[in-house]
Parts: sequence; structure tokens; C-alpha cells
Amino acid sequence: MTFNGQTVWITGASSGIGAAMARALAKDGAHLVLSGRNAAALEEVATDCGNALVLPFDVGDAEARDAAVTAAWEWAQARSGGVDMLVNNAGLSQRSLAVDTAFSVYDHIVGIDLLAPIALTQALLPRMVERGEGRFVMMSSVAGKVGVPMRTAYCAAKFGLIGYADALRAETAHLGLKVHVIAPGSVRTNVSRNALTADGSRRGASDHAIENGIAPEDAVAEMLAAILRDEREIVIARGIEQQMGELRRTPDALFDQVAAMMAAGYAEKMQREG
Repeated sequence: MTFNGQTVWITGASSGIGAAMARALAKDGAHLVLSGRNAAALEEVATDCGNALVLPFDVGDAEARDAAVTAAWEWAQARSGGVDMLVNNAGLSQRSLAVDTAFSVYDHIVGIDLLAPIALTQALLPRMVERGEGRFVMMSSVAGKVGVPMRTAYCAAKFGLIGYADALRAETAHLGLKVHVIAPGSVRTNVSRNALTADGSRRGASDHAIENGIAPEDAVAEMLAAILRDEREIVIARGIEQQMGELRRTPDALFDQVAAMMAAGYAEKMQREG
């Protein structure tokens, strides 16, 4: 099983994990919709990707997001019948102590890392349900499984994204949809340089762990292989970070149990009782 002939929409596709995933999927024969704010960087990635639609927009802009959903779906329909997989990869990290951090930083990071991917998923969801197939990929983090110092806003958002994904999976599994959570550890990207500090300014420096982390291409190869195996919670990490992620892994049996509740009429029963 491969992604050949499928249409995959990736946010945050201009660099790092998103760009590496775009290039890997292109080699596998996928059609790609590449989104992010940096149009020039997206165009550069697209030159390596053959059949790609460059669709720049700010994930936090509701009007631009709705227009992007229409454009992406129409482009995908002409190629594979619709968007086969949405990868919610765009995000923003943090490096500051909670006691020093302005609330505006929480507002911004939660907006980008949690509410924006939920909004994009919700906008695409009815089309996916009507089609009866498709995948949603939520890029969380090991910091979405374990609280990590100097990342309280980031952890809050990434923990929340896992909760949304798990509930969405339970609601839609019997409808033919698949929801994957990816929890990377340290991957060699600009995530630390672009992280927000206590006053909301860009940090501008990387971490030792990030600089010595997994190469994006290697991380993406593991991610895509796990998605094709239909793994629901995918931890991509090494050393202590892998141990932390695995310690907080949700058992597959629990995923199955909650999905079975939904398939057996849980929602209908709740609606009747309400």
C-alpha cells in the first residue's frame, strides 16, 4: 500500500517536517497541496514535488482558511476525487517559564497549534464524511503526552490536539475515516528558533537536543510507514524522549473500545437522553 495517486494536503509545508513529508510523498506518486504563509518557500518545495498546488494562507485567518478548503477540495477532486489525507503540521513552539509569560503568548500558540487545526479539520470533515473515506493527521508532540518545562502553552495546545483527535477518531471510524496522532520528539528543524519567548518575540536560537535530533527525512519515513500501517498513535523519538512518549501511550484496546461504543449507538443514545 502506498500514497500513489492520492491527494495529500500539508500545512506548514514550507520547511522542516512539512517540506520533508511533501518531498517523500511526491516520490511515492502523491498529488500535493502545499500550504503555509511563505509563498516563495512553498514554491521552492513544489519544484521538487511535480504535481503540486501551492496554496499559501495563514491557518489563523478564518476567511482565508475557508477559501483554501474550497480551492484544495476542487483541485483534489479533479485528481483523486477529493482530499485523501490532511496533515495538520503548521505549528509554533515556546521557550519561556509560565511565571514570566504574557497571556497573549498562550492565546497565540493555542490559536495556531490547537484551534487552527481543529478549524481546518472541521471545515473539511463534512466533505470527508460524505465521501466515506480519508485520513486526518494531527502533528502533536511528545510534549503533547508529557508536560515539558518552558513549554506550558505549547503543551496545553498539543495535549488538546490529541484529545480532539482521539474523540474525532471514535466518532468517525465507523464512517470510514482514519485519524492519526503523531508525537515527534526532537527533530532537526527551526522549531526552537521560531519559538516564542515570554513577551511573544521570536527566540532566534536553537536547542542542543533539536540540533542533534532526528533528520526530518528519517522522521517522515517513519511517520508515513506508520500511517500506512493504520497506526493511530505514532511516537517518533529517540532515547529519553521515546521512553516518555511510550510511557504515556494510549493502548489500542482502549481506542477500539471507545470506537465500538460509538458504532453501537452511543451518540444516538446521548441525543435521545438530551
